[in-house]
Amino acid sequence: MSPNRCDGLLARVDFPLYTLQTLTNRHVIVAGGGGAAATGVANGFEIFELSHNGTRFVAEEVMRHETGPNVVMNCSVRSSQNKTYLTAGQESHCQLYKVNIRMVDAAEMRRGSFKAENGLIRRKRRTVSENDNISKKDSNSNTTEKRISFEIRPSDSVQTDFSNDPLQRVVRISHNGKLMATGGIDGKVRVWSFPKMQMLFELDGHTKEIDDLDFSPCDTSLVSIAKDSQALVWSTASKRAPLLTITCQPPNGNKYLFRRCRFGVIEDKPGEYRMFTIANPLSRSGRQRGVLQADDGRFVGVGTMFSGSVDIYVAFSLQKVLHVNNAHMMFVTGLEFLPVRGYGPPITSRSEVALLSISVDNCLCIHSLPYRSTVPAWVAILLIIFVLFCTFTLCSYMGI
Repeated sequence: MSPNRCDGLLARVDFPLYTLQTLTNRHVIVAGGGGAAATGVANGFEIFELSHNGTRFVAEEVMRHETGPNVVMNCSVRSSQNKTYLTAGQESHCQLYKVNIRMVDAAEMRRGSFKAENGLIRRKRRTVSENDNISKKDSNSNTTEKRISFEIRPSDSVQTDFSNDPLQRVVRISHNGKLMATGGIDGKVRVWSFPKMQMLFELDGHTKEIDDLDFSPCDTSLVSIAKDSQALVWSTASKRAPLLTITCQPPNGNKYLFRRCRFGVIEDKPGEYRMFTIANPLSRSGRQRGVLQADDGRFVGVGTMFSGSVDIYVAFSLQKVLHVNNAHMMFVTGLEFLPVRGYGPPITSRSEVALLSISVDNCLCIHSLPYRSTVPAWVAILLIIFVLFCTFTLCSYMGI
């Protein structure tokens, strides 16, 4: 299916984007930066509120949090016990942030009175016309429409990689919010308690740096993928040998390397799940890597790190239902499906599913799959009446 003409660019920021997460049904957080060098390119997070105006998806900047000299290469978000936590990979360390979510009225949002004490959080300044959409009043009341605001506060930080040139490459928080897994250059998978961030155990099985991690939907298993071409499935209960070792064996005999992995639920089978992987030919592994994202059991999204293209597949059959060629000018670094079961009301649109993508081209884009066309009820009724009329006429003509 061709891309929806209403899709495309949602927002452009002033730094390269490396990671993307959803905070609520309507809010997404993007992060990245220019690094520690004095390039003048900022490092940090930006939060956007998404909506649909009846014609297309739109994004409005809610807040920005700069992280000084520390570029954010990866992050994970999880809500636990009415608290929202954000973990971010910053060089060799994993930084924990507490995200305070609260409701404010339009006047307070315009004043920007919810800045953090460290001064790093600031709202985008809007013109009066841009604020029209947040100052509407209910015609039957004198109360101003409420909006969600965010405050990000740094908390604990722990070192998660101990190689000669340490770098955390991936972080994941379990679905129940009790565990955190990290992987880096030293090839160790480390499992931590969360949110206390105390290391529980190390998992030794890979010989090269970790590329990706993911918890199973039930949080009893953890899959890791590394540059040693192995996918290892571990138990999250304690330190032990891998439960399963998977190698990529394509039918043509060429050697492939796993690059990304994601678990996905099976929509009509509670308690069961699938695991999706991306593998690249070894001879072209340097430029064919991609990103992978599964939604709530229906679809899988894939972004390429060569052409900047984005694809959506049906989860159970891997049938491609949407291809967006050159969605970004450079390689795709993150994907997230718009949630429909998260915090807050979901976005109402004419799409069956919508996939967000980011890239080092500084852009946040959206790609939606319209509902497949069906015959309107009134057309179906007219067809039935027409068929019955033709049948009756034919029977009368034949004297039946």
